[in-house]
Amino acid sequence: MPLANAYPTAEELAREEPRYPLDLAFCACCTLVQLTGGVPPDLLFREYLYFSSYSDTVVRNAKEIVTRLIASRNLNGNCLAGEIASNDGYLLQFYKRAGVPVLGIEPAGNVAKVAVEERGIRTLCEWFDSGLARKLRDQGQRVDVLHANNVLAHVAELNGVAEGIRLILKDNAVVVVEVPYVKEMIDRCEFDTIYHEHLCYFSVTALDRLFCRHGLVIADVERLAIHGGSLRLFIIPSDRPCTRPRVEKALAEESSWGVDKVDSYRSFAARVGRLKTNLLEVLRRAKAGGKRIAAYGAAAKGTVLLNYCGVGPETLEFVADRSPHKQGRHMPGVHVPIKPPEELLQTMPDYVLLLVWNIADEVLEQQSEYRRRGGKFIVPIPEVRIV
Repeated sequence: MPLANAYPTAEELAREEPRYPLDLAFCACCTLVQLTGGVPPDLLFREYLYFSSYSDTVVRNAKEIVTRLIASRNLNGNCLAGEIASNDGYLLQFYKRAGVPVLGIEPAGNVAKVAVEERGIRTLCEWFDSGLARKLRDQGQRVDVLHANNVLAHVAELNGVAEGIRLILKDNAVVVVEVPYVKEMIDRCEFDTIYHEHLCYFSVTALDRLFCRHGLVIADVERLAIHGGSLRLFIIPSDRPCTRPRVEKALAEESSWGVDKVDSYRSFAARVGRLKTNLLEVLRRAKAGGKRIAAYGAAAKGTVLLNYCGVGPETLEFVADRSPHKQGRHMPGVHVPIKPPEELLQTMPDYVLLLVWNIADEVLEQQSEYRRRGGKFIVPIPEVRIV
């Protein structure tokens, strides 16, 4: 597969794109589902084109949890709120507005610059690990609350990050971690969330064992609909007493469905293959009937779906995306041009393949005028349907 977020410009189309193996493995000892090989992080993250603020759903989710934590933990100007992989300040901005000091840690220079210059978020352009955490701790920069949203999947050295988290916490601090849930990925056939940036695919069981090794305990867990089905974990130092009924219930449920058994995962590939066949048949019939097709959402998952299914410019006229950082570029591997969403109303394709099916409700609402004029969306996952 090509790198999912490496969107080539027009000038770069003539160059051969690097491609890397994408093999998924399961460990029966720790129950982690993970890629077998990695891509150097600098290739993936130093110059990054994913900006969290362009998803209304992501921003709403961030505002909701920040508002809850400020109220429940009485956070104020004497506290410190941090985030690992803080992106463009989409989450920390809500702490800042409430008068809570913030610290973002974001390795992508172009994204960190936006956080600093446009939102005034104090941001370190660094990789988070135990070394950085120790440095911050020695400087007296320990946090009252630490967020790690959709970043653990990107981490090659999980133990180093977990150790760093423990080092940077105040004694009464809480860590809020959000990760896509591996059971949702399998149950809902979400194969397009598998790409090189996502090294790991988590269960509560795998994360409980990880954090336990580093003096941390999952005190509570919530299920979220965001990103096709996610876990939100509340983690505290293990020397603090806690009861955790929802965590114990989740661990028991995972044991019952076979989180530690490879057979639980074996049917996944067959279902992915059937979904591919069904999607290609829908697209073939539409083209054979003289219909025009575009796509919406130049997301990494779109790169995976289009390349795996072999869908390119012969089928899609363009991909619409809200992010100006992607507009004018092309989808990796298949080279479909990326244009602003206004192109949908200007050209009115008959169908739009929804590559960001995980925020379907948001997109369908935004594109209500396109639908009012007769346009239809093809939603590919968890099964192909037209809306």
